Amino acid sequence: MDILSILKLFGGVGLFLYGMSLMGQSLEKLAGGELEKILEKLTTSKKKGVGSIKGWGLGTGVTAIIQSSAATTIMLIGFVNAGIMKVIQAIPVVFGANVGSTVTSQILRLGDLGSGSIVLQLLKPSSFAPMLAGVGAFILLFAKKKKLKDVAGIMIGLGILFYGMTMMEEVFEPLRESESFQKLFVSFSNPFLGVLIGLVITAVIQSSSASVGILQALSATGTVTFSIAIPIIIGQNIGKCMPIIMAAIGANKKAKRVSIAYIFMNIFGAIICLFGIYSLYYTVGLPFMENVVNRGDIANVHFGFNFLTSMILLPLTSKFTDFTAKLVGGDEDSKTDTALAKLDERLLNTPSIALEQCKALILEMKDAIYENYQIATGLIYDYDETKFPHLEENENFIDKCETLLTAYIIKIDRKRLSSDEKLLVSEILNSIGDLERTGDYCMNIAYVAREKNEQGIHFSPNGHAETNSIISAVDYVLKTTFKSFEDKDSSLAIRVEPIAESVDKLKEIIKSHHVERLNEGVCSIAGGVALFDLLNCFERISSHCSNIALHVIKRVGGDRDFDEMHGHANDSYSEEYKALYHYYESLFIDPILPEKKKKAPVVEYLREEEKKSEQLYKEEKEKKASKEHKKKNKEKHNKKDKK
Repeated sequence: MDILSILKLFGGVGLFLYGMSLMGQSLEKLAGGELEKILEKLTTSKKKGVGSIKGWGLGTGVTAIIQSSAATTIMLIGFVNAGIMKVIQAIPVVFGANVGSTVTSQILRLGDLGSGSIVLQLLKPSSFAPMLAGVGAFILLFAKKKKLKDVAGIMIGLGILFYGMTMMEEVFEPLRESESFQKLFVSFSNPFLGVLIGLVITAVIQSSSASVGILQALSATGTVTFSIAIPIIIGQNIGKCMPIIMAAIGANKKAKRVSIAYIFMNIFGAIICLFGIYSLYYTVGLPFMENVVNRGDIANVHFGFNFLTSMILLPLTSKFTDFTAKLVGGDEDSKTDTALAKLDERLLNTPSIALEQCKALILEMKDAIYENYQIATGLIYDYDETKFPHLEENENFIDKCETLLTAYIIKIDRKRLSSDEKLLVSEILNSIGDLERTGDYCMNIAYVAREKNEQGIHFSPNGHAETNSIISAVDYVLKTTFKSFEDKDSSLAIRVEPIAESVDKLKEIIKSHHVERLNEGVCSIAGGVALFDLLNCFERISSHCSNIALHVIKRVGGDRDFDEMHGHANDSYSEEYKALYHYYESLFIDPILPEKKKKAPVVEYLREEEKKSEQLYKEEKEKKASKEHKKKNKEKHNKKDKK
């Protein structure tokens, strides 16, 4: 092995780890709750033990198709790391993956895979890795939809991951053809040395299927007996854990538990099989051990080892899960798991309680959005890459909330709800999309901040001050919107639209000011691109807040005919609306206007304007209440007259 081979090996390891990371990140963005629900159905059941059997079948089937238990387990680590699956769901799939990995040896018993059909060749990771990466890159370049780009990220990640595995295999390809290397299989009669040989060779080749294939090829010489083959096969099953150990690097504790389950399963199986076989061999004797094996015998031993081990451990899935938790230590349910546990299917029998759980979860979703806004805007001028994991955790939680809440709340029996509860259902269903999109724009702000930092972009002092002004305005609109939603307060909700309108005007003013500074040579084009991206995010956030406020007004007013898409919180020509708009204009816009900087609003003036707007709102509310009271009285009199 020369220096170029060593460099290629390091390159393969790097691609493997990068592909794993890219796949996991794309899964987090795409998954939301849809993939989670599919995997939930395939790995869980109300009947005890059925979920584990389903998971085992899933692992067996998937691995039989891709012919790599390591690849299946690596994907599972990615799912668990992204929070898409729970450890207790993943472990039975791991057990099944080991059984599915024996399909290759069963195929090889009929002849070498290399001389098989094109279909078998295309199923090898080395064949479909370039196709995955190529198709993914094509989608990434031309797709406009976010979900398609996330799918492309998964495909590219998988392609790079498998290509990295292929590179590592290619480095050691010459060793497979070496006679001295092959003789290692039959050099020792000691079973422990046989296990060691199988372990080391498989760890080096990075494929148990390949090392079993070599053993099957060697069986044609007529020199390999059961006493030699069995320990080597057991060692090969331990050696194939090497890619899993690598995949666990950088993963969270729950993902590490999946890798531990895979490793422990093979070690446990090795101990049980070695103890069982050789205790009989050295006591009562096993005559067949000295018989020469063929390809079919090796395939059967390989299958029997993995099947027997999985059957022993499958009924113990729950205890095995607890065991991995004790080994890793400090593993607690994440914020996402704890929050989403509120949506218990059993609570659907009590619709009112189920609805309260939905409201509690959407409030947690709201808190995550506001926290992300504060973190993201803070990164604009004080960048800190270490804050991104928390941002992404919150964003993952927000996306899951949208999918799972929507699916859960439509199952609630509305016939058993009060009229106010029905309006709450409508409010949540209408608001959840706006909340999720608000969370997306908060993440976009963070990504712009990252690009700004990477490109060394700096805003001018005036640009800095103006950006701070719109940050404060949108912060205010978020707090007002969320407070009105939580407290069911229309007096606050009615303020959101005039604030949003002032944000729109503020955006246009800041853009025009930047163009002026650009003409004067004070600002750069790159700075302008970053600024305009930020302004667009701020404007969209305030727009979604305005939509949420309209849903609050509809619920509080009990107006089922209110059009949230085209209605308004109040008449834009009313004195109340004008007073509110001028108040927020003086609060957020006037301080950045050169001609009004000296006339910036004082606290007393702001308080006076606040009181005026509140008084106008109270008067209009009283008028509306009076009309409703007269209407109800009239309806009562009409009913009495009919009687």
